[in-house]
Amino acid sequence: MSAICVYCASGPVDDTFISLAAELGTAIGSGGHTLVSGGGNISMMGAVAEATRAAGGPTVGIIPRALMEREVADLGADELVVTETMRERKRLMDERADGFITMPGGIGTLEELFETWTGGYLGMHDKPVVLLDPFGFYAPLLGWLDDLSGRGFVSRAALDRLLVAESVVTAIQLATHR
Repeated sequence: MSAICVYCASGPVDDTFISLAAELGTAIGSGGHTLVSGGGNISMMGAVAEATRAAGGPTVGIIPRALMEREVADLGADELVVTETMRERKRLMDERADGFITMPGGIGTLEELFETWTGGYLGMHDKPVVLLDPFGFYAPLLGWLDDLSGRGFVSRAALDRLLVAESVVTAIQLATHR
């Protein structure tokens, strides 16, 4: 099966988003996939990891030493990799994943999404990059990106490279299809 890297919030969010993370984790684990995550055990990041394991799926957490306490490291991970830098963390997450799913999150989540999406568009990898957005969280961002495309700043090919899913089932299908 596939290793799916999930980007999402590591800060407090409401139960709607925690439930979405748990639903995604359950689908990853019950589908026989491996979760690759940022290695935290709080908020959405913790919920997706716990649900993946509860559904029988292995988890790989990759966390920089400097965030071990801030994000409260996922010591229950099947494999917890501690890096010295954020760049090393992201490199290892990229290498270990067969596909990427981004859920709602803040600037760190957005940075990971844009770096992975850009890398795919530039031919650095051919892995699927999926935006899981069942609640319209990213609607303003997608509208802005569409406007940028209309102005010639973002190509239609780049926009087409970002796969948007409104359900967990669709996100998993897209992230595991190559």
